[in-house]
Amino acid sequence: MDTPKSSREQTVLVVTIAVAAAVGAISGLVSSFILMGTLGVTGIGSVGDVVSDEVMESRIVKLIEDESTTIAVVERVTPAVVSIVVKKPRGTIDSGYYLNSSFQIEALNALDSDELVEVSSGTGFFVSADGYLLTNRHVVDEPDASFFVVTNDGDELPAKLIDIDPFQDIAVLRVEGEDFPSVVLGDSDVLQIGQTVIAIGNTLSEFRNTVTKGVVSGINRRVTAGNSYNAEVIDEAIQTDAAINPGNSGGPLINLLGEVIGINTAVSFEGEAVAFAIPINEAKRVVEDVKMFGRIVRPWLGVRYVLVTAEEEEDGSQAYEVGALIVSGDQPGEVGVIEGSPAYLAGFLEGDVILSVNEKYLSEDAALAELVSAFHPGDEVVIGVLREGVIFTFNVTLAEYGETE
Repeated sequence: MDTPKSSREQTVLVVTIAVAAAVGAISGLVSSFILMGTLGVTGIGSVGDVVSDEVMESRIVKLIEDESTTIAVVERVTPAVVSIVVKKPRGTIDSGYYLNSSFQIEALNALDSDELVEVSSGTGFFVSADGYLLTNRHVVDEPDASFFVVTNDGDELPAKLIDIDPFQDIAVLRVEGEDFPSVVLGDSDVLQIGQTVIAIGNTLSEFRNTVTKGVVSGINRRVTAGNSYNAEVIDEAIQTDAAINPGNSGGPLINLLGEVIGINTAVSFEGEAVAFAIPINEAKRVVEDVKMFGRIVRPWLGVRYVLVTAEEEEDGSQAYEVGALIVSGDQPGEVGVIEGSPAYLAGFLEGDVILSVNEKYLSEDAALAELVSAFHPGDEVVIGVLREGVIFTFNVTLAEYGETE
């Protein structure tokens, strides 16, 4: 014989059922309003602008088609999305002791010290069938770490870090093997504000391949990503209201054709539904470099600068919108012009304001790094510089990042 439920249990059950019934009724009413509004029907018990059966049917079909499109592109891209797990030997991250299952402190032995433990995770995606992956640099920015990817099927595979981009928050890894599902890279230059986008990622480093949907809220944003200890500037960022959470970093932002148009990178905690992605066109060249040279190849000028305007420099007589003022840093060795760099060899000086590259002037939407990145190491460019009120031009041969003479 069943034991009668306590009065508290019965009360909870009754309240739950009552609330469920009320919510169901309200939900049905709200759904009716939404559906009627979408289909062009208004009012309760009355009809506003009456639409024909054919028009109503076409609108219903359109709603179903929109939903089916989203489902189809997610199903197409998801197999290529992976969780990236970063692990380090326990002995390198602990003080030599650990808490056992009984919450007692024990000393690490050699076996425990070598045990790999997870220290961070993020998201990545295959860009080729032979195992190349894109992710964010900050996801894999751990010295002496081992990297693994967890596929959509749940398989954990070792991965090798091929290279990290010195200027963009991009990194490339590779998993040994063939026939991996890969994404199609789109064209981020043709994005339009209001365009629907979908983000896929390892949300909160726990919920693999979570899908969120939104729109492109802005383009060509210049944002600073990171924290008080490590921050970097992202030029030409895509702003979206698609939810991007910790762990989503490095995942794809896709359009309704299933093409990747961005790499999810940052989220603003100061505003609601404000997230940013790196345009995929910035990463295409990275992939090409790695396949051709085995590393990321970036052109380099060799200056440290801050962006200024003529008004900030109290030089309103000069007809320029934005300039790059060459300055030294606060730390020892942070010089404005790096010795042996292309800028050093060309004769640049601290205090110079760089105005243009090959007659293309700097602007809010085209910073110095962006203009230089359009070229290759070995290319000769003409750079316009303002020095003590006079504009000079310098012929500069760009070098590969880090090379000096």
